Amino acid sequence: MLAPKRIKFRKWQKGRLRGPANRGATIAFGEIGLKAVEHGKLSSQQIEAARIAMMRHIRRGGKVWIRVFPDHPVTAKPLATRQGSGKGAPVGWCAPVKPGRVLYEIKGVDLELAKRALTLASHKLPVKTVIVVKEGAFA
Repeated sequence: MLAPKRIKFRKWQKGRLRGPANRGATIAFGEIGLKAVEHGKLSSQQIEAARIAMMRHIRRGGKVWIRVFPDHPVTAKPLATRQGSGKGAPVGWCAPVKPGRVLYEIKGVDLELAKRALTLASHKLPVKTVIVVKEGAFA
């Protein structure tokens, strides 16, 4: 699982996801990518599950880039605990995602195989996504 090595604070406030993504909205490394079209939070488990689904489908051919990193701590209180008595303990990590953010990129495989792999990956994610192709990549 992806997780930061060290952070400044153990617990963060939730924050809000407003507006489109300013950074990471274009394909930078690969030829074809998976772009989010709605707000959401991707857990480290979801990011890894989508990566594994892609890698198995392309059979370790080509190269895959993960463009999101889960650096936001998620907290939870234990089950059957009454409200109050402070914030819960950290239980995992998530990556806040805004619409327009490119999540994964692939290079080095043919277009149909890459599209199918990204479709399989999108089924593992809690946000709606679209497949985008870099201009002039598969000419």
